[in-house]
Amino acid sequence: MSERALYGVLAEFPTADSLCAAVRHVRARGWTKVEAYTPFPIEGLDEIVGAQTGAIAPITLLGGILGGAGTYFLQWYAAVVDYPINVGGRPLNSWPAFIPPTFEITILGAALAATVAMLMLNGLPRLHHPLFEVEEFELASRNRFFLCLPARDPVFAPEFARGLLDELHPLLLREVPA
Repeated sequence: MSERALYGVLAEFPTADSLCAAVRHVRARGWTKVEAYTPFPIEGLDEIVGAQTGAIAPITLLGGILGGAGTYFLQWYAAVVDYPINVGGRPLNSWPAFIPPTFEITILGAALAATVAMLMLNGLPRLHHPLFEVEEFELASRNRFFLCLPARDPVFAPEFARGLLDELHPLLLREVPA
């Protein structure tokens, strides 16, 4: 297979410890983009893989701030500028009455921003992925651990990746077509 037609090289490991050891081995050899697939969360695997902290938290904060500020401004504008009504001599800008809706829409804005950001940053919905073509990959949701060296990594060469993973004695070693 040529480099252009490959998504990457996939290796299957029997245990979480062997996967973590494989990721450390590969990262020590200069790989920056490593994908690990496991049936359950493994503590510390994010740091070993070199996963970057996500942008979801700042986007969630921004969504909450925009939602809250927008709601407060809308209430203020309606009560003070657009349609001022003097009820019982109270001030037009009666901010305590504006707090409950502002709080609710702040939470809604943050939740919507987090959901949309999570979907977009994870590339979802994804109906097809090249790894789905590997028949054994369905075991990633049951009892096997997979390591993929994607072709988009700057140091990727099919023979090099295959040899590097073969040193680790995986249960399965496959080239994944794009």
